[in-house]
Amino acid sequence: MTIHQLSVFIENKAGRLVKILHILKEGGIQIIASTVSDTVEYGLYRVICDKPSQAYRLLRDNGISVTMNDVFALQIDNTPGEAAQLFELFSQADVNISYMYSFLLKGKGIIVFRTGDTDKAREVISLNKLSFISEENLSEL
Repeated sequence: MTIHQLSVFIENKAGRLVKILHILKEGGIQIIASTVSDTVEYGLYRVICDKPSQAYRLLRDNGISVTMNDVFALQIDNTPGEAAQLFELFSQADVNISYMYSFLLKGKGIIVFRTGDTDKAREVISLNKLSFISEENLSEL
């Protein structure tokens, strides 16, 4: 019900992101989704890719600070208010969302998020029969 996401810590300097992208390219890693957030001194590059374990090893072997976490990826209709309805379900169950990002793919909204209460989040997903993306069907996207 969850997928692996890489969180890569990078200095907030020109060329640092390019180095990471080249490492992934050379390793034959396909990026499916990514986002960058920054502070004054460093950036956090979150990546969903087709081979997260291999990407993790490649980055670590090249001296890059990286962690791998489980996140949820849910598929919703691309209509106004769908995300609000989705997160209302988690709010009603008292599930806090640590962070989220979203994108459109093949006419559907994909919402990726992390929470500190994965068991309760799984329960919300199951009870409401929400459409989730698993590690196995990531390559089908």
